[in-house]
Amino acid sequence: MRIRALAWNLYHGRDHPPDPALLSWRSRLLRISERNATHLQVNRDLRGQFAVMLAASPWDVALLQECPPRWCEPLAAACGAQAHRELTSRNSLAALRNLGAWLNPDLIASNEGGSNLTLVRGEIVERRRLVVRCGPDPERRVMALTRVRLGGRAGELCTANLHLSSGRSRQAYAEQETRLAAARACEWAGGAPLLIAGDFNLRPGESRVFEELASAHAIEGATAADAIDHILSRGLEVVEPAHRWPPARREVGQGGLAIRLSDHAPVEAEFAVATGRG
Repeated sequence: MRIRALAWNLYHGRDHPPDPALLSWRSRLLRISERNATHLQVNRDLRGQFAVMLAASPWDVALLQECPPRWCEPLAAACGAQAHRELTSRNSLAALRNLGAWLNPDLIASNEGGSNLTLVRGEIVERRRLVVRCGPDPERRVMALTRVRLGGRAGELCTANLHLSSGRSRQAYAEQETRLAAARACEWAGGAPLLIAGDFNLRPGESRVFEELASAHAIEGATAADAIDHILSRGLEVVEPAHRWPPARREVGQGGLAIRLSDHAPVEAEFAVATGRG
């Protein structure tokens, strides 16, 4: 049985053009769209565009980070998926934050609040949460643990969706969180195959923690030496290694120009599950 996985940091549902000059204060404060010869920067709700892109992608499990909490049900409905949402940080006074995000997404930015959202085109049989960093400094970090029932005799698949501490000065925090997350996810999954995916904020070319995961837990599959978004696996055969989408694939058109969704490229991978296990 084949399982296709996608991991994507949604950047709180905002766009991020390749030309930094388009990220102007005029756009951020006054919501005036900026453009150059190829791209458009817009300061508006892009839930519809993200939903269409996710719905059109042929994944079985999608592990999303920096997802606006209010997007959970609409994205699940658009994708024909079951959902497991775990709130991360900045989620107090949710109604006021939602209003701010509706009025000016770029100005409120990450202060809208965030979540890790796992979407499954199948059956979710268990949902759990693990706080890997309590916060507030560094901020709260949460892992969503989701157990999925696969079709036929393939048994179950366990997924761990995470977003770890950011910034090069906090690499040690992210490494500590990775070790904790991997150990707890393996303990929870038992003998079932496991995916650990999301925004690790760690580059394999700069951190040995990925080698530690392989040695201690047989967890492997980093995307690339310079990548921070990964789909790691244990107990699965890698059919198509994790790879980033080319930039144009996450762009939508408007008036002959391109709107590039998120500041992260989605990462995709495909695995084979042996029948009769789990």
